[in-house]
Amino acid sequence: MGFTKASSSNIFTQLKSNRVGYISATSSVSPITTNVEYLVVAGGGGGGAGQVSATSGGGGGAGGLLTSNTYAVALGNVITVTVGAGGAGTSSAGASGTVGNNSVFGTITASAGGYGGGFEAVGGNGGSGGGSGCRNTSSSTGVSGQGFAGGRGQTSSGGRRGGGGGGASAVGTSGEAGTPNGGSGTSNSITGTATDYAGGGGGGSASDQGSAGSGGTGGGGAGGYNGNGTAGTPNTGGGGGGSGVESTQNTSGTGGSGVVIIAYPSGFNNLTTISGGLTYTLDTTTRAGYKVYKFTAGTGTITI
Repeated sequence: MGFTKASSSNIFTQLKSNRVGYISATSSVSPITTNVEYLVVAGGGGGGAGQVSATSGGGGGAGGLLTSNTYAVALGNVITVTVGAGGAGTSSAGASGTVGNNSVFGTITASAGGYGGGFEAVGGNGGSGGGSGCRNTSSSTGVSGQGFAGGRGQTSSGGRRGGGGGGASAVGTSGEAGTPNGGSGTSNSITGTATDYAGGGGGGSASDQGSAGSGGTGGGGAGGYNGNGTAGTPNTGGGGGGSGVESTQNTSGTGGSGVVIIAYPSGFNNLTTISGGLTYTLDTTTRAGYKVYKFTAGTGTITI
């Protein structure tokens, strides 16, 4: 951030304000603390696929979510930032989706969302676990503090509903329970606007087994009812929806990409450097009194 600390001999003569945790000097900005806030969300998992014969896949798990307002930084240090991509869906009969990718901010790593299981497969473990395929009675696991487990597949009536993927705030609904919705995500206001992140993908449904699952709040993709699963929303870490199949093979949804957001008081300088591998925006107006950097793709480094 390019801070210059005021000396003890002139700190009082240079002092202008200490209202938001820092002092402003006549010729420089002098930090009292070096904490920044962060939100790190990994890429969501891709949904699983059914195969021709009235089957369906599970919804992808949401990317893991980590947030805090007390990340200590050393001025001048170089910090790695990586925004995890979402995992791919699939149109291959009965195949599982693909796990998402981790997101990183310095020492903080949010774990990728687990894939949705193909019609006979268990969902993948991850930041939040993927839902299992319609004919699998096991369930995946999420990472403690980052997300929840995916739902299991249907265990009766021919097994035609996949489980919903887990979200940052709730487990995915099982296919047995009825509508296999993705687990809910979590609302966060680091940008100055309350936004939901990391919702699980809905499980697919086929034949006469009722509706497919909706995506969890926070960008989860909807499951397909005898149709394609919907992709998770970009930069939310939402899981992709599982596909449902009756007689024509369909495609499951891709997981939503993750995001890394940092915020600090606007009295501090801008970041000194941001490498070209990162796509980002800087917002200085939406959240009053703060600079908010939102990294939406790529990997690289920043200098505080």
